[in-house]
Amino acid sequence: MHEDNDLLSKCCMATVQIEGDPKEGTMYYVCKKCNQACDTITKTVRPSWDSYFLKMAEHVATRSTCLRRQIGCIVVKEKRILATGYNGAASGLKHCSERGGCWRERNKIPSGERQEKCMAVHSEINAICQAAKFGIRICGADLYCTNLPCITCAKAIIQCKIKNVYYKGEYPDIATTDLFKEANINLFIFP
Repeated sequence: MHEDNDLLSKCCMATVQIEGDPKEGTMYYVCKKCNQACDTITKTVRPSWDSYFLKMAEHVATRSTCLRRQIGCIVVKEKRILATGYNGAASGLKHCSERGGCWRERNKIPSGERQEKCMAVHSEINAICQAAKFGIRICGADLYCTNLPCITCAKAIIQCKIKNVYYKGEYPDIATTDLFKEANINLFIFP
C-alpha cells in the first residue's frame, strides 16, 4: 500500500492510496478520507505478452480429454492468436474415458514413451492442424505451450518454421531441446 498524492478521489476530493496486489495484476484506489474504494479511478497492472499467452494456453488446456495430462497450446504471430490446440482424441473418435481408460496407463507405460500407443492427438499437432484446416499461415509464428513439446511435436514445429517456443512445464523427452537447438528455434521456459 502506498500513496499517490497526484490522484484525488471524486467522492471527497481527498488523496487516494493504492491497494491490491501487483503480482496478481489488480490494483485499486481507496479514498483516504472515507476509506471507500474509488471506482472512478482505477489502475491495473497488465501482464506481459508472454505471460498473457501462456495463461491462454493454460486455459485452452482445460478442454483436454486426456486422462493423464492436460496440455494446451496456442500459435501467435504479431501478438495475435492464430490457432489453438489441446490434447485429446481425434475429432469424431471416442475419448479414452469412453474406451475404458488410458491404454498406456493400464500398461504402466511411463510418460514420454511409446507415444504411438496414445489415442490422443497432442496439443501442438492439434494447433498446427487447426491452422492448416482454416488456411492460416503459421511460418515464423511463436508457439506457447503448457509443457515442453515431445519429439514428435518438435519435428512438426520445425517443419512449420515456428521461430520461438515458450513453455512452462517439463516433459520427459530430452531429444526435443537438441532438435530445437539444431533447427535454430528459440526455446524459452517460464517458471
